[in-house]
Amino acid sequence: MPSVPPSQSFMRLALDEARAAASRGEVPVGCVIVRQSEVVAQAGNRTRADKDPTGHAEMIAIRAAAQALGSERLIDCDLYVTLEPCAMCAAAISFARVRRLYFGASDPKGGAVENGVRFFGSPSCHHRPEVYGGIGESECAALLKDFFQARR
Repeated sequence: MPSVPPSQSFMRLALDEARAAASRGEVPVGCVIVRQSEVVAQAGNRTRADKDPTGHAEMIAIRAAAQALGSERLIDCDLYVTLEPCAMCAAAISFARVRRLYFGASDPKGGAVENGVRFFGSPSCHHRPEVYGGIGESECAALLKDFFQARR
């Protein structure tokens, strides 16, 4: 049996976080931060539970990783998230100096990496991670689609 590429296995963990967020009534987005093939932090959205508009999975995971590593710089860390980051999260990824960003589903309405403001392409962006989109895209997109269809 072939081994699962690391990006796929870490995205599966992010999907688990997204499913847990959905079970709490949150928009199902999950994030995992990895350093040297070890999970440093993981989180799902908590905007509603925490009554915090910055409670996106990426923001929570970045804070937890910074605490765990004892540094505001997440150098040599890779971030896996089920949905293309918004402008706020893209900025935090840049400020944290994340090495690589892997995301699942594109977000034409709220994304800021390949859509919208394309934050990492802005001249005011001082750190640009390597970006890999479409990791587990169909499963990530289906989770979001099912979540919102159930609420209509």
